[in-house]
Amino acid sequence: MLFRDSAAAVAAECHSGALFFRLTEQFAHVHGHKPGDSEVRSWKRSIPVLASALNDAGLGQVEVLLEYGLPLNSKRADAVLAGVHPRTGLPSYVVVELKQWSSAEPDDDDPSLCRVDAYNRAVLNPVDQVRGYCEHLISFNGTLAEHPERVSGAAYLHNATEFGVMGLFEAEQDQYGQLFIGARRGEFVDFLRSTLAAESGASVADELLNGKIGPSKQLMAVAAEEVREREQFVLLDEQRVAYRTVLNAVRRARRSDHKEVVVVTGGPGTGKSVIALSLLGELYRQGATALHATGSNSFTTTMRKVAGARRREVQNLFKYFNSFMTAERNGLDVLICDEAHRMRETSANRYTAAANRTGKAQIEELIDAARVPVFLLDEHQVVRPGEMGTVAEIEAAAKKKGLQCRVVPLDSQFRCGGSDAYLRWVVRLLGLEPGGPVVWESDGRMQLVVADSPQEVETVLDERRARNYSARLTAGYCWKWTKKVAPGQALPADVVIGGWERPWNVYGDRAVDGAPPAALWATDPAGAGQVGCVYTAQGFEYDWSGVVIGPDLVWRGDRWVVDRSASKDPIFKKSTSDADVDRLIRNTYKVLLTRGMIGTVVYSTDAETREKLRELAGVPARHQEFEPTAEKGIGLGV
Repeated sequence: MLFRDSAAAVAAECHSGALFFRLTEQFAHVHGHKPGDSEVRSWKRSIPVLASALNDAGLGQVEVLLEYGLPLNSKRADAVLAGVHPRTGLPSYVVVELKQWSSAEPDDDDPSLCRVDAYNRAVLNPVDQVRGYCEHLISFNGTLAEHPERVSGAAYLHNATEFGVMGLFEAEQDQYGQLFIGARRGEFVDFLRSTLAAESGASVADELLNGKIGPSKQLMAVAAEEVREREQFVLLDEQRVAYRTVLNAVRRARRSDHKEVVVVTGGPGTGKSVIALSLLGELYRQGATALHATGSNSFTTTMRKVAGARRREVQNLFKYFNSFMTAERNGLDVLICDEAHRMRETSANRYTAAANRTGKAQIEELIDAARVPVFLLDEHQVVRPGEMGTVAEIEAAAKKKGLQCRVVPLDSQFRCGGSDAYLRWVVRLLGLEPGGPVVWESDGRMQLVVADSPQEVETVLDERRARNYSARLTAGYCWKWTKKVAPGQALPADVVIGGWERPWNVYGDRAVDGAPPAALWATDPAGAGQVGCVYTAQGFEYDWSGVVIGPDLVWRGDRWVVDRSASKDPIFKKSTSDADVDRLIRNTYKVLLTRGMIGTVVYSTDAETREKLRELAGVPARHQEFEPTAEKGIGLGV
């Protein structure tokens, strides 16, 4: 939330111009960068309109929460109004989405999407947008979870005429999603009077802000029901656009023997896997032939284990990218390629039978396998040489086949407490975005601890586990990994730092001395006793993440230095260029540093690097006690 006060005070601040300075200043503090000019313009044009409507309705004492951050998500509602219901006398909350649009029309295929001249692609109907915000709040704020009837949602298009947006009223409306326009301003004022009384809303706003926050529903805990029975995830904004884009493409394919490609892009935690599971569940319920595929053994194994725990056929929905070398052309309605940044140049390897060596690129095999191939990816999570899943490569492959390729970018994220500021801090820390490292300023969503030793990292994680939070320790691939362990023997302690030593996670698909197989390290409670690497951590999340930065990435003077000789990763060959090794090692640490939902504890084996981390973390070396309000969870990254 960027600003909070009564409607009367908001109106006065608008009139003086001070409000927009305050919003800009607070935005920079929370997000680590200044708001764009278009965002500031929208504040100046829309907030006074809302304040005026509230005051004209006699609701000057209603509390207004501007740019309210949704819990454990980086999306922001334009405004949440807090007050007392005029009929019941109980708390009442109104989520408001403000739009400057003067005209918009529904998408030809789907009224939940709409077309606006300012955008070159379909966007979510604001009714569905605000409904998603209401449902998300109800799902993840304890104050509202037991009282969903206390929440209402309104989209107010204050510049719109009835003629300009007439088609948007085709979308289904309900308590959580209602549409109002400037041409019928009186209806919006009446709506406000019907949900809010002319009383102070300050204490009601306090209840909302102090509500116990729960994390996003963990993917593994609900995968079986999600796939087989019902949709449990609330999709927001671009997530729902992506979801609808795929379903619309499937409908077109069925209706007119059509084929097209859909690409969904987004950083860690933006909801790619949630979209994948929601789609698979819906398509499965519709009777469509659909499969889920990844290039990750850990991801696919975990999905099979949990989603197919009671019905074996569910396990068969989860495949690998190299499963489609001999697939029938367009034999599937939909192929959902999750973590598509893990695609390889070819599916063939030394074990591939000669008859199956088609010479086709893996991306071509996946496109050919379904009428609607869907690729979900994050280009900054490429961590191995030979991985090639980028938007440009998919678009080129689609164009070569004469197919339309629709790209839907995701910008909100659920991981790291929904903290955009933390994710931006990580990418700038590692030099993956320009501007250089910056000092971390806590936004209240994510905790960062710099440890003095690996023992301290373990101590912090053990304390969190003792309170029933999930926690895992990972490290850069800077120590040899014993691949073969004789039956009955314990895992060798390969990761040695001074007098501290611990084993890597199990290599392979069998448990060793109580330690789970590699694919289940991140989700099996017994995985807490081993150090994970990027190949077992990628795609997963846990409450607290411990990260050991090894000697392959050290800070010297004013920059990072990558030492390829310190890496023990056999994936790096002599033929792998220094530039590729540099990029992949930085990407590796980006993956490791973005697994935590509540907090990250980081330690470097190098003294100079530790000093730099302390400086950039802006906190003392010794960890501070922290009592997070989020509930516990572990699962696949969303």
